[in-house]
Parts: sequence; structure tokens; C-alpha cells
Amino acid sequence: MRKKNLIVIPAYNESGNIERTVQDVLNHAPNFDYVVINDCSKDNTLHILKKNHMNYLNLPVNLGIGGAVQTGYRYAYYHGYQTAVQFDGDGQHDAKYLQTMLDELENSKADMVIGSRFIAHEGFQSSTLRRVGIRYFTNLIKMLTKVTITDPTSGLRMVNRKLMKEFAFNYPNDYPEPESVVRILKDGYTVKEIPVEMRARLEGKSSINLKSGLYYMIKVSFAILVARFSR
Repeated sequence: MRKKNLIVIPAYNESGNIERTVQDVLNHAPNFDYVVINDCSKDNTLHILKKNHMNYLNLPVNLGIGGAVQTGYRYAYYHGYQTAVQFDGDGQHDAKYLQTMLDELENSKADMVIGSRFIAHEGFQSSTLRRVGIRYFTNLIKMLTKVTITDPTSGLRMVNRKLMKEFAFNYPNDYPEPESVVRILKDGYTVKEIPVEMRARLEGKSSINLKSGLYYMIKVSFAILVARFSR
């Protein structure tokens, strides 16, 4: 019996990227189902999803990246999927790596596999501001958990059913990737990384700038510390 694998694609105002993203999934991830979580987009993302008969859930209010991804995990859990993978709707991720991630998840018996830009250092390496922040979080996480995660902000992350259930009912709201990694490492879950190449966003722009980047680093640092030393 074929295992059921789900690609969760959070999307907020991704009208310029969502068709390309879904087509990439259809072309390069035949062993996966997919669902787009439309996070109450203000552009015509929903119209594009409907027009092209894509698989989607439409959130009536904007939940942010954490809420959108958690919606996908909960959908995967209740529909009996064995694995779920977050795959951003902005076109930066490459679906050709999903089977490799699945093989790593199964062969290594890991609970999570992260696609990292910073193992082979190929493809789009993100902006200088983001790279500084990523390096900071790598060092902070290593100090707190003794585990090196080279790309802790990567949104390309696959989980098994055990962790899927955990995330379906307990997932950070804002900027969830670094905080959730610390939580699961503290709780004894196993995290692996594989090298991937990512693309630059073709349309639209990131919400992270200098001002919001500083806020992001302070807020996530505090959340990581709370996650590490709580309970």
C-alpha cells in the first residue's frame, strides 16, 4: 500500500508565483499530494486557485505563516497522511528535492528533514541581512541544544506522522521555523538536513527588511529561549 505524502503550500498574496509553484510540484513530485493554504490573500491568488482547479483550503481570516502551515499539518493528520512537507508558495523551493527528502526521512528514521541552502552553498543564498540572521540562529540553537542546524529558517521541511500530530495541535504562530526546531530537539525528536538549491523569488517581495529583521531576531530569540527552558 502506497504511503500518503502531502505537500503543504502556504500562500499569502502569491498570485505571481502560485501557478509556477504548483506546476513544479505536479511535474517533479508524483508521489505526493498537495494542498495550497490560501491565507486570506488580498490579491487574486484565490481566483487563480479556482480557475486552475487547484487543491486548496481558503482561510476566512489571515492567520500568518504559522497558522497557515498548522492548518496544513492538521489537514494532513486528519486525512491519514504519513508524511507532510512545507513547501513555500513563492517559487523559491524546488520540488525535485522532495523525493530525496522522503528517502532521507525514511532511511534515517528522522522525525524531520530540512532542505538546507548552506551545506553545498549552491543556488540562491538569500540576502546578506538574512544570512546574518540565519548564522545567528544557527549559533544560538547549537548553544542551546548542541545540534548544528545550518538552515534553521528554511521553510522546506518534511515531517513524519508523529511530528505531524505534534505540529497539528502545537505550532508557533510567527516565524515558526527556528522556534519549532528548538522545541522538538528539546523533546528528543531527530532532525536531519540535506543539501538543496533554492531560487530567488521571481515576483513579489519578502516581508523582512532591516526594521522587521531586527524585530524578528529579538522576538524569535526570546521565543527560542522560552521553548528551550519551559516545561
